[in-house]
This record gives sequence, structure tokens and C-alpha cells, in this order.
Amino acid sequence: MSDDVGAARTRTVTWRDTREGVRAAKTLSGLEYLRAIARGELPPAPIAVVLGFELKEVAEGRVVFEVAPGEHQYNPIGTVHGGLAATVLDSAMGCSVHTLLPVGTAYTTLELHVNYVRPILWDSGPLLCTGEVLHLGGRVATAQGRLTDASGKLYAHGTTTCMLLRPPSPGGRE
Repeated sequence: MSDDVGAARTRTVTWRDTREGVRAAKTLSGLEYLRAIARGELPPAPIAVVLGFELKEVAEGRVVFEVAPGEHQYNPIGTVHGGLAATVLDSAMGCSVHTLLPVGTAYTTLELHVNYVRPILWDSGPLLCTGEVLHLGGRVATAQGRLTDASGKLYAHGTTTCMLLRPPSPGGRE
């Protein structure tokens, strides 16, 4: 942080058109889709670009995002806003579910629970957010996530419940 209290700061964010990724998501399994994003072949979600997190690892039932906290994410009391931790946890846990979904199946978060265990500061260093599937059923999946620093110190953890949006089966019944 600058010692110049009155200094204005600027942040410019640029992202790619989301339509390419939306089209690809309908033709790839969740695992293939997320691996294409991690390789840079498909654009990341704009929210990841705006908040500054990046998909680093993708495996069946597990993903890892990296986020670098910054002053631009601060709340009025001088710590990184809890929304950053909640958003990256929601993304990691949801994407871990997505890795197990076949072509044509989507998901949405039904419930998100986050526990904050220590404040995140601009100098906390890069944080890793790991999401892992706990249960994958026919209509519902659950996952857990952990937000840690490079030494493994825990900053926040959470759980999610996701609704699976499967395509209609032949005959019109889901």
C-alpha cells in the first residue's frame, strides 16, 4: 500500500467475449471444458478476471484456483472484503462438481456456507483455493473448499450444495 493517503489508484480490467466459452461448455464434458480454460484455449469467466483469480489445477472432482489479494479488494476497515473468499470458494467448489459432469449437464449453486478464520490482507501473498467434491448424486452434488496461503495456513473454508441441471431424457421426463 502507498503511504500517500490521498493518492488516487486506477485499475483497468479487460476480458474476452464470453460467448465462445458458453458455446464450448455445451459440447464438452465439464472436465474437458475446465482443462481448456486452464490451458488458455477458452476464456476464463469474467468474474475471475475482475477479482484476479486463475484456474491452476483441474482433475476429476478437484480444482485449484490461485488468487492474489490486493488493496483494490479492501473493505472500509482495511482488510480484503469477505466477498473475495466467498466468490473464489464458490467457484472452486462449483468447478470441482463441474469436472464430474458429462456433456450437456450444467449446475448451479443452491447453498453456500463460508467460515472465515483469519483476515486476508494485501500482503497475505497468493492464496490457493482448493475445491473437492464430497457427493455427486442424480440431482444434487456437495463439495468442500479451503482457502490457504503457500505454507498451508487456512484463511477460510466452506461447503456448497449444487443442483445438477441435466438435459431432458428421451420422452420428456427428467
